[in-house]
Amino acid sequence: MQQSDPPAISLSVQVQGSGFPMLCLHGHPGTGASMSVFTQHFSRRFKTFAPDLRGYGKSQAKTAFTMQDHLVDLDALLDRYQIERCLVLGWSLGGILATELALRQPERISGLILIASAMRPRSSHPPISWEDNLYTGLASVINWLQPGWQWNIDTFGKRSLYRYLIQQHTAIAYQHLAIEGMPAYFQTSPSARQALNDALRQDYNRLADLNQVKCSSLVMAGTADRHITLESSRETAQHLPKCHWLSYPDVAHLFPWEIPDQVLRDIDNWIESNPDVVDKRSNAPS
Repeated sequence: MQQSDPPAISLSVQVQGSGFPMLCLHGHPGTGASMSVFTQHFSRRFKTFAPDLRGYGKSQAKTAFTMQDHLVDLDALLDRYQIERCLVLGWSLGGILATELALRQPERISGLILIASAMRPRSSHPPISWEDNLYTGLASVINWLQPGWQWNIDTFGKRSLYRYLIQQHTAIAYQHLAIEGMPAYFQTSPSARQALNDALRQDYNRLADLNQVKCSSLVMAGTADRHITLESSRETAQHLPKCHWLSYPDVAHLFPWEIPDQVLRDIDNWIESNPDVVDKRSNAPS
């Protein structure tokens, strides 16, 4: 991500609350709305910013783009809202962008919360069969009509591709899938998919640069994550200089939707134990 910067686009962003700024970055597919599990909680004490990244949601791009463009857009977002310093929470792809932002603008990033993410991401997802796609379609349509219906979860959900995204198959997780997951899926552009696939094909790996991250960080992962494996998330945590690591048993890539209360409580505790992450003073070298 060292090329000259392309032009930024003005991202659609949901802004809530007041206080120290917290930037919440969604994954793929996703939108700012799919970060509601975090923004509804943290906007009680922070001013949360949840953008739709380029090519997602209401921030649609007319032409192809690269992962670099996301960072340019986020730089412009911080400038637009005159955010001198903020705490950044990123889920999956959002965690990668959060860390890239901390490497790019260390003086503006006070802390990192990385969820189901890795800076050398690896997957253990098995091949997808036609049965997987069939059951996923059935589960999705029925779940959209009746979110969290246990019969649908047991009959189709547990046999669908959702079994690689969630492990405990809780009603609340399926409600999030219906209300936030499905709209985000349909609002993800081909150019966004292409940008991500291009980066993965290039064997994206920023582990060697993580010693440059000066702020405190929290890395959280689920033991059953098949999209970004527990091992790759732990590897990132081991390379971050000031990192706290947490893993959760029997949950997968969407674990904030499976066990939201536990996740939010642990983030609250980490912030309380690391007051520097809500400090307006820069920790970047002068």
